[in-house]
Amino acid sequence: MKMMEENFEAGALTKAELVDLLFEQMGMNKREAKMVVDGFFDLICQSLVRGEDVKLSGLGNFQVREKAPRPGRNPRTGELVPIAARRVVTFHASAKCKELMHAAT
Repeated sequence: MKMMEENFEAGALTKAELVDLLFEQMGMNKREAKMVVDGFFDLICQSLVRGEDVKLSGLGNFQVREKAPRPGRNPRTGELVPIAARRVVTFHASAKCKELMHAAT
């Protein structure tokens, strides 16, 4: 758990650090841990590509939103530039996650 706390203090938790946590705390070998982490994120990405919501209990929800085309402006020149329609992913933290974040401050 100490390694996890150090990562939050550093500002980021990487996939490699997740692999190390599985190796140290769950007793998996590094190859297996890497496969689990990569597979987990691949499943999330594949679901989002299909337009499905991803709900992780205790963490939050990832949702795909369709954004309509809109006019934009080049900040340097002031020229109007059309922004095409696109799909974006949004994340909404769960109540439990929000409580933990507020308790940590």
